[in-house]
Amino acid sequence: MVEEGDGTFTVTVVDGGRSHAYTVRVPSGLPASLGCAHVPVADLVRSSFSFLLAREPPSSILRSFSLEQIADYFPDYPDAIRRTLA
Repeated sequence: MVEEGDGTFTVTVVDGGRSHAYTVRVPSGLPASLGCAHVPVADLVRSSFSFLLAREPPSSILRSFSLEQIADYFPDYPDAIRRTLA
């Protein structure tokens, strides 16, 4: 994972020899709204990807998205990530 600045990260996932690259944005107020203000943003991104990969294959994950969009697809995301990073 590479932090690009302005809350944007490039995340690479290798699955079965295939590499998948994603551009992920973290809005400035999102960590606090998730109850994760105490966590480095990079850790929030890593945990969020672990959450996604536990629910869908890498090929199904949007190539570019904002972390706040995860809850649109998985309503349990805010509670799950809060518990994971508590």
